[in-house]
Amino acid sequence: MRKDFQRSSLFENLGEDAEAAAFEFVGTVFFLLFGLGGIQAATAESATDNTPSTGVNHVMYVATCMGLSLLVSAWLFFRVTGGLFNPNVSLALFLVGGLGPVRFVLYCIAQMVGGIAAAAIVRSLTAAPLGVNTFLAPGINRAQGVFIEMFITAALVIAVLMLAAEKHHATPFAPVGIGLTMFACHLFAVYYTGAAMNTARSFGPAVVSGFPVPNHWVYWLGPFLGSLLGASIYAILKHYRYWNLVPHQATRDFEKSPGDPVKEVKRVLTGKRKSEDIEQDVASKSTSGFGSEQRV
Repeated sequence: MRKDFQRSSLFENLGEDAEAAAFEFVGTVFFLLFGLGGIQAATAESATDNTPSTGVNHVMYVATCMGLSLLVSAWLFFRVTGGLFNPNVSLALFLVGGLGPVRFVLYCIAQMVGGIAAAAIVRSLTAAPLGVNTFLAPGINRAQGVFIEMFITAALVIAVLMLAAEKHHATPFAPVGIGLTMFACHLFAVYYTGAAMNTARSFGPAVVSGFPVPNHWVYWLGPFLGSLLGASIYAILKHYRYWNLVPHQATRDFEKSPGDPVKEVKRVLTGKRKSEDIEQDVASKSTSGFGSEQRV
């Protein structure tokens, strides 16, 4: 009886989970179609102009394409599915309790299939061979590649958990911070590893192009470790109640702002007690007729 109850509760929201996964597939295709499409365009243009594909302009173009594509796509699907588009982000949310096990599995399947679909669309719409596979740069060994992918994935995971999973005044604007995080990580890692930080992003093009690049496992192990690292850092922050370290960071109450620096200097120079300043402020507010609630 108990096993039946656990099984029924596990699949209690299976219909909603399947619907969310279907929209997550659409969102993943949307995100990777424009992100990978931008990389394909940059690679094709570099080949046409006979300029190095690892130039600063190329790196900036790729980072901008992926960062803006994630920003826009996540903002569009933020209220529909959460706008994850990444099995490694899904894993981190599952580990911290933000996703149930069934939805986690369905999301991962949707994201991996979405990566394949997006890569196939890019390949079919462009004349050049698919040039969006991730690979290790010359001089970068597999261990370095794994750790680079681990750290940039952890950064993305922390951005998602702290900006989107944690609810605060800026949560509706979380896609902006998440997109900028991806942009910054790409600026660092595009040259060295291709800056996957998303197994679906590497797996999709690899499937479509027949796995032409060795060491594909790097883009499974590195982001997986990044999910664990990012979730662990978030768990530590929550355990030690990070919001108590610098209180009122998310408040909109102007009363929590620092005091008047000029008054503080005068108080130090004249030796006036701080309580007298407070009494004067209260008196001035009562005579002016403006309370703190009205100012907020």
